Amino acid sequence: MTEKEFAKYFPSLEKGLIEELSKVGEVKTLAAGEVLIRTGQNIRSAMLVLGGLIKIYREDDQGNEFFIYHLDAGKACAISLVCALGKETSGLMAKAVTDATVLSIPLHKVDEWMGKYKSWAQFAVSTYRERFDELLQTIDHIAFRNMDERLVFYLKRHQEKLNTNVLTLSYTQVAQELNSSREVISRLMKKLSERGIVKIQGSQVELVNLDKAL
Repeated sequence: MTEKEFAKYFPSLEKGLIEELSKVGEVKTLAAGEVLIRTGQNIRSAMLVLGGLIKIYREDDQGNEFFIYHLDAGKACAISLVCALGKETSGLMAKAVTDATVLSIPLHKVDEWMGKYKSWAQFAVSTYRERFDELLQTIDHIAFRNMDERLVFYLKRHQEKLNTNVLTLSYTQVAQELNSSREVISRLMKKLSERGIVKIQGSQVELVNLDKAL
């Protein structure tokens, strides 16, 4: 990948840093469904997303997933930044929702650039803040919203991140990520369909007017 392409994804980073990114960064491609980071994994590099969509989530001992937030092109994985700098293990999971491309940055460079490039330090702080805000938003919905509102919020975030009104969804997966049951999700989706908010066709859900449900 060229320096010009890196600059397009990360316009806030200064020229010298972009040059280093292109030299030391390792571009990796992921297939949809491929796990990027596992709970308990030693993190030895930072991950920047170049394309596709990455899901960040928690997983319990039974393998149930709880969705937290998405990362798309131009975003950095805050987990990898924090864990790489502290030489710690991950407490979360990261998985490719679609085919994706990420840039892996060596541990020693993550630390070195903090003092060398102001734009890198600002980028890291901005990443922490954005991910923290998204985490707070998720917590707010868990604590203060009913499941039907959480489902609409979930659908809206997928609509925005995937930039499409037609989603291919498994009710079982949605239930896992929202810490609910398949039966509850199926019933709520049926209600949304009856209200004309969504159209359900097999495993595909067309988002007609989510704002109507808000």
